[in-house]
Amino acid sequence: MKIQKSLAQWQESLAAKGAEPGALEVTRHSGTERPFTGRYENHWQAGRYLCISCGAKLFEADTKFDAGCGWPSFYAAEPGAIEERRDTRHGMVRTETVCARCDAHLGHVFDDGPAPTGLRFCMNSAALLFEPKDAP
Repeated sequence: MKIQKSLAQWQESLAAKGAEPGALEVTRHSGTERPFTGRYENHWQAGRYLCISCGAKLFEADTKFDAGCGWPSFYAAEPGAIEERRDTRHGMVRTETVCARCDAHLGHVFDDGPAPTGLRFCMNSAALLFEPKDAP
């Protein structure tokens, strides 16, 4: 069952988690943060990345790579964690990624990533929450 909240409830939840200022715009209105500005773009600590909205596990840190695009990029997501949707906004055809648990907009996925998957999950830092490896 999907997690559903009002915009005010999402905003309150994001604020409680110390989310970046643009997190509500990114996660609930399919916004995009400026490249090279997100807190996790140049972050290489061991651990895992969660959905900032609902806490669902999305990516292991060891699947992160430097794509040079200005957003955190991963070559593999946790099984079942992400839903893909056709995105035709801005005169382009892309594949949007959303959290399977709460429908938060995360970013987009492209087929120009490294082995073993060939995928590049290009995520907004504002949609992510990092949990260090030693966390429970």
